[in-house]
Amino acid sequence: MRDRPNGTTISQLDSTSRRVLERAELEGIELIRFLYADHGGVIRGKAASRSRLAERLSTGIGHTVAMMAMNMLDQLQDVEHMGPVGEVRIVPDPTTFIPLPHAPGAAAMLSDLRRPDGTPWGACARTFLKDAVAELATEGYTLVAAFEPEFTLGRRLPDPGGGPDKLVPIDDSLCYAATGFDTAHDYTIKLIHALETQGLRVEHYHPELGPGQQELSVRHAPALRAADNHVIYRETVRGVAMRMQMWATLAPKPLADQAGNGAHLHLSLWEESRNLFADDGEIRAGFIGGLLAHLPALTALTCGSVNSFRRLAPRTWAGAYTVYGPDNREAAVRVCSPLGDSGEPNLELKPSDSSANPYLSLGAVIHAGLDGIRRGLDPGAAVDVDPDTRPGQYHRLPSSLDEALDALESDEVLMEALGPLRRSAYLAVKRSEAAAFAAHDLSYELFHHMRVF
Repeated sequence: MRDRPNGTTISQLDSTSRRVLERAELEGIELIRFLYADHGGVIRGKAASRSRLAERLSTGIGHTVAMMAMNMLDQLQDVEHMGPVGEVRIVPDPTTFIPLPHAPGAAAMLSDLRRPDGTPWGACARTFLKDAVAELATEGYTLVAAFEPEFTLGRRLPDPGGGPDKLVPIDDSLCYAATGFDTAHDYTIKLIHALETQGLRVEHYHPELGPGQQELSVRHAPALRAADNHVIYRETVRGVAMRMQMWATLAPKPLADQAGNGAHLHLSLWEESRNLFADDGEIRAGFIGGLLAHLPALTALTCGSVNSFRRLAPRTWAGAYTVYGPDNREAAVRVCSPLGDSGEPNLELKPSDSSANPYLSLGAVIHAGLDGIRRGLDPGAAVDVDPDTRPGQYHRLPSSLDEALDALESDEVLMEALGPLRRSAYLAVKRSEAAAFAAHDLSYELFHHMRVF
């Protein structure tokens, strides 16, 4: 492979970047997508051609600052420093290079948004998570995480009455039913092959409660990699479906009268080789205490859409109350028992779904847990009943996006962690989404969330 003229040469790149160039050429990759997640939870990006990849690995691709003020309806919000004037770069992380089996000839890398001088930009979501991981490291801790996503598989059909397209599930099988395995089998095998090709190790799969609903989980990883994995997962679930003339959506509630799609967040905290959640000590208690203390505000980031709050309801196993308990699937924080002697205990945050930006979601969870550890917050007694059976005894989480955003604005720890530019943009984008969907009917909301997520 020869050096490129008029720009960065192969010899100037590090070994990881050089391997990316070699793979692109050997595997016949023509377009490489530089992907990022915006404040609306949408995965966006631009693509570099193989002929200019050597340069773009160093310089990134130019991008307007305004895109981080765009909501999920592509409505640009009035946010200071995010207008028509200003430039950032979409700078890829070459360690995240993956082929896209559902898009032959294409590959992708997860990316940071940086200023033209290469310094971090205050609205980059991936940088927010990196900074949270670094803050955790100052205390000697590392976080391992995994998202546990659900999605609905079906076909997108025009409405005979001229309204929004409808999602028709692929089946009407029962929860965990063998017929559900059979109906979705061809798609599932293709999805597993695609994920494994991209380095995501598949753990479990089953047909879930609702018609066409699927759950497929991948192996845990260090926090940044876990969020990157979730972006890849979202893209692959939908891309494989499209190649098979189907439609997959990870929207929290794509069908109003059916089960919602969560993306439960599993967490374990480590000090070198020791899992600090393996026993009921001060560290685990403090982390849970931090999650519970900040949970009303956290939901604005972990349940990132208007549609999220149709799912986040009592008696739906979504964790709608600010409580924790061992293997309590109605608690917001479940203390999971390990699988077998070699299994590792972990915490499961249930109010979490795939309409959230995973970098903001996981970063905020880290800040909340770390605040609990530092202040020695007491989570109180574990709850071993369905909290909805004890009226008035437990605190209900926000029931709307606006209510969650109010809680976020009142949370000094999370607002400080987000920083001035990121928090002003996030709040503006999310307030605009709440107002936009309030002005339309339910079918409009369901269609746009099914379409986007």
